Amino acid sequence: MIRDAFRVMTVNLTTDQSRIVSLEGRERYAGGSGLAALLFETYGRPDQPWDDPDQPLILAIGPLTGYFPLMSKTVCAFKSPYHDQYAESHAGGRSALALRFADLDALVITGQAPTPSCLAVGGHHIDLQDVHYLWGLEVDEAGKMLRRMYPGTGHRSILRIGPAGENRAAMAGINVDTYRHFGRLGAGAVMGAKNLKGIVIEGDAAFPLPEGKAYRKLFEEVYGRMTTTDMMSKYHNLGTAANLESLDGLKSLPWRNLQQTSDPAIAGVTGDRFADDTLLRSAACAGCPVGCIHVGFLREKFMAENQYLYRQVAYDYEPIFATGTMLGVTDAFAVLGIMDVVEKMGLDVMSAGVALAWATEATAKGLIAEKETIVPLAFGDARAFRQAMVHLGRAANDFYRLLGRGALAAAGQYGGGDFACVLGQEMAGYATGEVFYAAQSLGFRHSHLDTGAYSYDQKHDEQDVDQAVAFLVADEQERVLLTSMVSCLFARKVYTPELLKECLATLGHTALADNLEGMARGIQQKRWQLRLATGFRPAQVRIPKRFREVTTWKGKTDPHYLDALVASYARAIEGLAQTEADEG
Repeated sequence: MIRDAFRVMTVNLTTDQSRIVSLEGRERYAGGSGLAALLFETYGRPDQPWDDPDQPLILAIGPLTGYFPLMSKTVCAFKSPYHDQYAESHAGGRSALALRFADLDALVITGQAPTPSCLAVGGHHIDLQDVHYLWGLEVDEAGKMLRRMYPGTGHRSILRIGPAGENRAAMAGINVDTYRHFGRLGAGAVMGAKNLKGIVIEGDAAFPLPEGKAYRKLFEEVYGRMTTTDMMSKYHNLGTAANLESLDGLKSLPWRNLQQTSDPAIAGVTGDRFADDTLLRSAACAGCPVGCIHVGFLREKFMAENQYLYRQVAYDYEPIFATGTMLGVTDAFAVLGIMDVVEKMGLDVMSAGVALAWATEATAKGLIAEKETIVPLAFGDARAFRQAMVHLGRAANDFYRLLGRGALAAAGQYGGGDFACVLGQEMAGYATGEVFYAAQSLGFRHSHLDTGAYSYDQKHDEQDVDQAVAFLVADEQERVLLTSMVSCLFARKVYTPELLKECLATLGHTALADNLEGMARGIQQKRWQLRLATGFRPAQVRIPKRFREVTTWKGKTDPHYLDALVASYARAIEGLAQTEADEG
């Protein structure tokens, strides 16, 4: 039976109380990003700091979760320690399907546990256990312990944080089922502030599938598009790591803190190189037939001579850029070694890699010394970067604690803001041009996935500000539709609005299917309203000087075009939020 109302579990860690709430609004908010915004509006405290115990940590899924392939993401919403504003992070793994099998559309966690704890929720139970003995453990060690404590079934999802989250680093992520993450904007610190080492979602209930032939026929059609056409094959084969060589060829790949945009040494870290030398297997999120998770192996000498430890490390484009080219590390196994430490510490790989790239250049320029970095940092020195990642995750001294708040925060004390590669948060790996720089700086999640700006840069030579901004606003709205369903964005070419309407109608969500465009526009506006209500000021965004010095295949960045884009996009965002305020 399809419900019109959302079924939400709320948990207050301070009072150790929980309840199930029936929340109206499906036709307007759908699920995922829309439901998360509705829940933050209901439970959030816009005027209180991010670590106030009353601030919610929200996990939300969509109306198609569990019913169709690649509807496999969960939206995590919270007030971010990075900028103290409303934020979202998205992750795959098993969490979405586990919530569906627990008969929940969302989980809202408020309060603060009295001791380091693990929260376990299911369709028929809730449990909060003291796990103080896990505090301080690395992510992989904590995961092993939590799996023993909650053996569960195939519909169990385990979320946990590492030392970075415990230390409330703004770049701390939440590890989801080992290979996926709520990585950006500091969700791990929110768990740390709530004294939550882990969250276990146990899908111990069931949900019925629609009767009749229509649903089965449509499911088979969608499944066929995912598995028998070329639409998704690139994600299964080399995966997004294939982008490294192509972006380097376009002079759009950040190297050594964006001092270069291409380098002949790319041969050591291409997608082919990782696949040929390191690839062990592929894996997939629950409910996904594609298998885009590429898992490499790392062999290290362990204890006695000639005895080795093999570790499995998932990789794709962004982690390779952040711990490879951005740090000047050009050996695939060395890159995996840095990634492995990032995973153990529970850090967001992009923010951590880019922040250390800034620290390395700042060291070379004499702004910081070894007394701050503890280990001497130099581009290409993978061993030093592995040690530095431990110091960053464990907040080993005042410098690393400050760096954990972001490269610009550290530059505010030590200097070097001009070459801090920060676009709202530490940049993603696309030095494609002005539209991307403006888009990530101002985008809702400060993410390369807010829009396809990196692709727009590659396809458009003309400097048409109005056209570019119109694209950013429209493309964001299309993606908001998908993140409210909640679809993996790799499937965006498959899940067209027309197909989404069919899927929703087959499940009985006819009113929602009939108003997709209006719903997506309303959610887009609501998110911006919440973001501005928590302090975001688009007109005050500034882009560091380094991005104005970048040269790509198009030539050097045009600062006048960049400034015009930023100003115009800022006005568009403010207009969106004002429109929602007027309509509300």
